[in-house]
Amino acid sequence: MRPIVGITTDIQLAAFGAWEEESALVPTDYVRAVERAGGRALLVPPSDGGIEETVEVLDGIVFSGGSDLGPGTYGHDPHPETKGVLEERDRAELALLHAALERDMPVLAVCRGSQILNVGLGGDLVQHLPDIVGHDEHKHTPGEYTDHDVTLERGTRLGALLGDHAPVKSHHHQGFGRIGSGLREAAHAEDGTVEALEDPARRFALGVLWHPEAGADTRLFEAFVEEARRYRRERRASPSS
Repeated sequence: MRPIVGITTDIQLAAFGAWEEESALVPTDYVRAVERAGGRALLVPPSDGGIEETVEVLDGIVFSGGSDLGPGTYGHDPHPETKGVLEERDRAELALLHAALERDMPVLAVCRGSQILNVGLGGDLVQHLPDIVGHDEHKHTPGEYTDHDVTLERGTRLGALLGDHAPVKSHHHQGFGRIGSGLREAAHAEDGTVEALEDPARRFALGVLWHPEAGADTRLFEAFVEEARRYRRERRASPSS
């Protein structure tokens, strides 16, 4: 049986013919990436309840991209460019992250999701990268990915998966500030921006600021889903399960 992989969703207004309804949404690229890698995708909308019930049925979880985290989650005042904050989603995903990490469940955190990972482990964010790097090349055009290369750190799990360098697709104006407890830097852009984090003490807890679900390289999702499959086997084999 394929591992069940949760994918967190956003909450947005969406049009369905003549109807416009508040909806739980995630780009289909995430679903296709999970299923191409051999998993079964299950969408997980934000909820203040049901966290334990959710992680009980999952074998891994993808924290998807989306709008900016509320700076109050990491003790900062808002920057003028911090927009689209959805406090309900922030609360739910931080709680879900902690529940998953407590179980050592495989976690793949993408863009905003990687920021959830960092903040959830005590880190903070740079709210507007152009203030630091002097350009907007990580998000040059709304609705379009930026294609660029990253350099992977040797000795990291991500480096073992992708090699020394990898082409990626980015769309973010925020980045990592203080790195969260237990995390290490795993990749950098040419301008020095940290592009990925991982926790070497956990079976698979990896966050990337880019969007692997939108690219042609399937290795990251394949490694994640394989770890979810292993987690599923171990959990079912445990006498306490």
